[in-house]
Amino acid sequence: AGAYASEAALQRFRTEAAAAAGLQHPNIVEIHDYGEWQGQPYYVMDLIRGRNLAQLCDGRPVDAQRAAAILRDLADAVHHAHRQGVLHRDLKPSNVLLDERDHVRITDFGLARRLGDDSGMTQTGQVLGSPGYASPEQAGGRGDAVGVRSDVYGLGAILYHLITGRAPFS
Repeated sequence: AGAYASEAALQRFRTEAAAAAGLQHPNIVEIHDYGEWQGQPYYVMDLIRGRNLAQLCDGRPVDAQRAAAILRDLADAVHHAHRQGVLHRDLKPSNVLLDERDHVRITDFGLARRLGDDSGMTQTGQVLGSPGYASPEQAGGRGDAVGVRSDVYGLGAILYHLITGRAPFS
């Protein structure tokens, strides 16, 4: 929303940049710098030329071995984020990019939260995430129950999409 962004949107932007900037992993899109310039927030990240997993599937299942290899790499990256104290909270095929060498890279930490953060940014009853991929606690607006298992659910939802060609729920 640029100059028209709400304070909440700006805070989410800052949260994403700060959370992702601390994550250096070969399967996570790296944030190199972030800040504000002439009143506009920015971040500098890797340029990934390629497509996302939703485009890879295009409504069709992916070979089971390829799906398993993709999930292995994603799980390793998510585990790394968790070890650094970061929850993604919006894992879905369109937030996973495939670079020119066909390596997966997680992006869009816009709903990220630090593990144990009770800052009140997410209020009880507020539904976050993409409906077809959101964990039950997210879909139910139980932000206090969202944790590592929510991201693990997201990984499972991505695997489901890869092997069936569609979201677990429509």
